[in-house]
Amino acid sequence: MGATSALRAAEAAAPILLSEVREGIGTLTLNHPARRNALSRAMLTALKEQLVQFAADPQVRVVILAARGPVFSSGHDLNEVSGTSLKDAQTLFALCTEVMEQIRLLPKPVIAQVQGLASAAGCQLAATCDLVVASSASGFQTPGVRIGLFCSTPAVPLARAVSTKKAMEMLLTGEAISPAEAERAGLVNRVVPPESLEEETRNFARHIASFSADTIALGKATFYRQIPLGHADAYGVAQETMSCNAVTEDAQEGIKAFLQKRPPQWKH
Repeated sequence: MGATSALRAAEAAAPILLSEVREGIGTLTLNHPARRNALSRAMLTALKEQLVQFAADPQVRVVILAARGPVFSSGHDLNEVSGTSLKDAQTLFALCTEVMEQIRLLPKPVIAQVQGLASAAGCQLAATCDLVVASSASGFQTPGVRIGLFCSTPAVPLARAVSTKKAMEMLLTGEAISPAEAERAGLVNRVVPPESLEEETRNFARHIASFSADTIALGKATFYRQIPLGHADAYGVAQETMSCNAVTEDAQEGIKAFLQKRPPQWKH
């Protein structure tokens, strides 16, 4: 067997999604670079299953979503869309939406570690995450319009991360934007050199993981719950949450620790 054939055989045998838990951080790594980490049914199913496990694992306080290879994710596997029936298309996009909503509703922060191009549903995946750390070699685009398949589902988290005008520009032109432009638009939190991407992302995750897991879970859920509400209703939700939060063990411990000028000892 030649070197190229051996490499292909090894890639075929490797799991398409890698999972690791270390230092309170759960990392999911898209591991199908030969297919540009496409969000195939198999990849989406693997993500769905691992997110369920991470949600239930008390050792996981923060999740990092990373990828191997030059592309973060090219989006849906078009081989699964070509020649599809309406029913199959509906089940595919429903599965994708389910995974995206899992990320949004996960009671733990999710950080996208974007090393390369995040395209179409790959851009949707990054935009869905709570935070995004991007390599200066990355890029973001929603190019569906170029093949007659408008990026309607990627537009949902994209339009909630950037302004309406910027989202429509990306959706109507299909052109990629640089990580610097994505940061200015609000899609990316931090842009770092490629060689320090993993370290910077883990440092970000470690910092967040040092806080109360229960407080983070409560805060994340409330944040997304109040966003679509009007001003008064949003305050109603936030006020009730903050009142309930104030009497929790971790909040009381944190307040006492602050007043006593000592580090807090979180219960959860």
